[in-house]
Amino acid sequence: RYEYHWADGTNIKKPIKCSAPKYIDYLMTCVQDQLDDETLFPSKIGVPFPKNFMSVAKTILKRLFRVYAHIYHQHFDSVMRLQEEAHLNTSFKHFIFFVQ
Repeated sequence: RYEYHWADGTNIKKPIKCSAPKYIDYLMTCVQDQLDDETLFPSKIGVPFPKNFMSVAKTILKRLFRVYAHIYHQHFDSVMRLQEEAHLNTSFKHFIFFVQ
């Protein structure tokens, strides 16, 4: 019922249709690449963050929120069967507190 489209603006400029697992794979790879990029996330003291840092961070968090939304909407029955809803809810709560 749902279509997922991925574009990162670097490797894939025009959105491509993909499955939810592929979207999540693209997202996690993209986020890891960004976290490893010293120009976006400097690790040395005194090196300033780029001017577009907030925009980059907001995009990452927005996309990660979509993963939680997908899990809750499509897979919550499985999470409940595994009795892992407390773990998922705690993870999501920490995510929301971090975002705020």
